Amino acid sequence: MKKLLFPLLLASAGSIVFAADTPSLSGNWQVHSSIAGNDNDQTCEFTQKDSLLTGSCVSGDKTTVQITGKVDGKKVSWAYKSEYNGTPLTVQFEGSVDSGKITGSVNVPEFAAEGDFTATPAK
Repeated sequence: MKKLLFPLLLASAGSIVFAADTPSLSGNWQVHSSIAGNDNDQTCEFTQKDSLLTGSCVSGDKTTVQITGKVDGKKVSWAYKSEYNGTPLTVQFEGSVDSGKITGSVNVPEFAAEGDFTATPAK
């Protein structure tokens, strides 16, 4: 019995250490992006379950989009579908978590537009 218990305890301890290194992003976030010189602010509600990220973001004009993404350690990515003047587009975010905020790059492949973003926990 002792021979079986020790490996189980070791495996459990390893998963606890791994979980502590992975930031939880569940909650509300303020996301500021600048894409090709155009600034945009959104309030996003993220739900993280293991490495999957889901939720929604609302922009200043009250447009709501559904996001899907993933979390891999401190690396975070998410995307959503939208449209601009009737043209469908995808907005893709890739960043990393550091000091309680997410920073990284954002791009819109359909328009070859790129920029950066910062996300901070909403107050």
